[in-house]
Amino acid sequence: MQLTATAPTLEGQAQPAAATKIVLAGKLFDPYTLEFLDNQAITICNDSGMILDVAPFPENGGNFASFDGEVIDLRHLTVLPGFVDTHVHFFVHPYSEASWEEQVTKESVVERTVRATVHAKRTLMAGFTAVRDLGTEGAGDADVALRKCLSSPSALIPGPRYFCATRAIAPTGTYGPKSSLYLNKEGIDGVTGVDVADGTQECIKAVRRQIGAGADWIKIYADYTVRSRASEVSRRVGAASMATFDYDELKAMICTAHAYGVKVAAHATNRSTIIPLMSLRVDSIEHAYDMATPGSTGVEMFEEYVGHKTKYVPTLAAYYTMTQGKGDLWDRAVSSFKAALELDLDNISCGGDTGVFAHGANALELSLMVRLGANWKKVLRWATLGGWECVRSRMWEGEAGKTRLAQVGDLKEDPRIVGDNEVPFGAVRKGFIADLIATLGNFATDFESAVSAESIQFVMKGGRIYKRDGLPLV
Repeated sequence: MQLTATAPTLEGQAQPAAATKIVLAGKLFDPYTLEFLDNQAITICNDSGMILDVAPFPENGGNFASFDGEVIDLRHLTVLPGFVDTHVHFFVHPYSEASWEEQVTKESVVERTVRATVHAKRTLMAGFTAVRDLGTEGAGDADVALRKCLSSPSALIPGPRYFCATRAIAPTGTYGPKSSLYLNKEGIDGVTGVDVADGTQECIKAVRRQIGAGADWIKIYADYTVRSRASEVSRRVGAASMATFDYDELKAMICTAHAYGVKVAAHATNRSTIIPLMSLRVDSIEHAYDMATPGSTGVEMFEEYVGHKTKYVPTLAAYYTMTQGKGDLWDRAVSSFKAALELDLDNISCGGDTGVFAHGANALELSLMVRLGANWKKVLRWATLGGWECVRSRMWEGEAGKTRLAQVGDLKEDPRIVGDNEVPFGAVRKGFIADLIATLGNFATDFESAVSAESIQFVMKGGRIYKRDGLPLV
C-alpha cells in the first residue's frame, strides 16, 4: 500500500531532497550480519535508483508531513535485497515441455528469444532482480541483444539485471545436438550448442571471440558425458562424465579471460576435474555433484575447497527436477552439498540451472538447500549478497575491489556513470542500488512459502517498482 502522507522526519538526519522516495520496511534483512532489523526507512534517489540512506523510524510511523516525496509503506512485510539466480538459461524452457534437442533444433532463434523475454518477466516477478545466464544453448549471441533490452538505460522489457556468457566452450565431439546420420559432424543443420575449440590456440581464440561479442562471463564445459553415443551398448560408459579439456587448454582459457577482466564459470562434476580448476583460480564451479571418490569422501574434497574464492553453485533444483528427488544422481548431489555444509563452506551462491525447470520457480533452489539442512539465514545471504559477489565483474575483486567497496557509501557507483551491471547490489545499504523485494511470509516458520513467487508482494529494481500488492505493474 502507499501512504498519502510522506516520509518520516528522522532525528539527526538532513531532510531528503524532493527527488527521492522512501520505503518503510517493517523488517529488513541484512545479509552482512544475517539479522532482521525492525522499522527501517530506506531513502532512494528517483533519478539514479541508488540507496541514499537506511535508518530506523519510530514504531508509530513517525511524522510524514514534512517530506515532499513518495512513501511506500511495507511495514506489514519483510523486505530484503532482490534475489540473484547465478545459473539460468533464459533461452531454454522446461524439458517436460520439449526436450533440449527439440528446442535447439526445431525452435527458431526468434521463437526462443520471445520465450526468453517471457522468462525474464516471470523471473523478475518471482523476486529475482539479477541473473547470470550461462549459455544460450544454440541461440548464438542472442543473449547480448537481450541484455541490452533488460539491463540498460534504454531497457525495453521488464526483467532482472542480466549477466550473459553467449556461447559456452567445449571441445570437438563433446556437446550436442548430435546428428544420428552424420556422426562425425558437429551440430545439426548448422546449429551447435556450444562454441567448439581444440588446442590452446583455438581455446584462446574462442575466449576472445566471446568477449569480443560482449560476454560478461566465459562458460567452459570442463567435463561432460563425452561418450554418450556409446550408451546404446554400454550405459555406464555413455553416462560417465569425464574431463574434456587438458590442463593447458583450461589454463589458456582462464588466463585469457582474466587478462581481459572477465570471470570464468566451469561446468564440472568430478573431483579430478575440479581440483585443477581451483588451482587455476576459476571463478565458479557449476554442479560439483561428484565430490566423493572411492578413495575419499565429499568432506575431504571440500576441505581442499576451503580457503579458495571459487564459488560453489550446486544447482540442486535441476537434479531434483530431472530425478524427482530419487536415484543415484540425486543422492550424489545431496551428498556433495551436505559435505559442504558439514565444513561450513560459505562461498556458495544460489543457481538452480533454471530452464531445466520453470522460470519463475527459481526459489526451488533455496528451498532445497534448507530442506537438506542449510541454515535458512545463510541461504538468504547466498541468494542475495552471495549472488552479487559471484556475478559481479573482476573490477570488484582483489585489493582494488576492497577499496572500491569501502567507498560505496560515498555514492560513486551511479548506474548512469558505471552502468546497470556494474552497480553494487545484494544488500540494502547506502550506495547500493535499490533492488528490493518484500514477502508476506515468515522465514522462520515457513521458509518455502516465504520465498515463493506467490508470497513476493513487492519488487523494485533500480528504484523502479515492477510489482506491488502482489500484482505486476508492467
